[in-house]
Amino acid sequence: MKVGVFTVLLADRPLEDALDYVREAGCEAVEIGTGGYPGDAHCKPRELLEDAGARDRFRQAVESRGMDISALSCHGNPLHPDQGMASEHDKLFRDTVRLAAELGVETVITFSGCPGDSEGSERPNWVTCPWPHDFLEVLEWQWNEKVAPYWREASSFARENGVKVAIELHPGFVAYNTDSFWRLREIGGETIGVNFDPSHLFWQQMDPLVCVRELKDAIFHVHAKDTWLDPQNVRRNGVLDTREYTDEVSRSWIFRTVGYGHGPEFWRAFVSELGLAGYDGVVSIEHEDSLMSVDEGFKKAVGFLKNTVITQRPGEAWWT
Repeated sequence: MKVGVFTVLLADRPLEDALDYVREAGCEAVEIGTGGYPGDAHCKPRELLEDAGARDRFRQAVESRGMDISALSCHGNPLHPDQGMASEHDKLFRDTVRLAAELGVETVITFSGCPGDSEGSERPNWVTCPWPHDFLEVLEWQWNEKVAPYWREASSFARENGVKVAIELHPGFVAYNTDSFWRLREIGGETIGVNFDPSHLFWQQMDPLVCVRELKDAIFHVHAKDTWLDPQNVRRNGVLDTREYTDEVSRSWIFRTVGYGHGPEFWRAFVSELGLAGYDGVVSIEHEDSLMSVDEGFKKAVGFLKNTVITQRPGEAWWT
């Protein structure tokens, strides 16, 4: 495995400066945002698709520093009931897939999306419980009328371009846990996999180790981000928390740099489970820790992961 980073944490720096910074810190790969919610500070797909020279310079900027591009990320909501936003995010997804194919990048990361509750909706509607019965009716309408038609065609588009789609399981979107991912994969087939981010599972009270073992080769990419759960606030309010991320003292959970929510024992078990699942790709740091500066949080994460990831598997069994 390699330690990488999602470069949106350095959106205020030019690409070359960001690459120098993360290489010096010890990263071997970069995940680059192409737009949508993460923004496109370092990569504008349409411009690169239209200019082969710019595309070559982009690729060379990474490769000349001895790094790989682990994925292009276009986290968005192509199922949004606002047709303008849905169209914009769908176009971004397709441009990102085309660009990945041109660059030889195997994986594009995005969200599954979330529709409204009817054709007249203006905002997404994420269903979280089965009663009253209207909720299940909404859920089935969403999957049958919006999710399935879109992802059946979108996965076919990615497959035709030789690109895999890694869905980041995140509450607020239709695919947010193990069961909902498998339902999406039934629609899109093996072109659809997971960008495995344990931080989103922790605050749902899921066990990432159990999920890795079940998902196995459906794991296409991995994020390294932690979550700290506040026991007192969880007991008071549970984990369905809508307070602002900046209200850390009142929230039931907050995102943390790896090691600050769960210690070395978890992360060693996590990379071991990834190895058992056959994953030998990049573990990409995503910094969203509101208690640490970008510089401190990122560098602590690199040092922590460098001592944790499995970089070499035995060439032959020790007992032979």
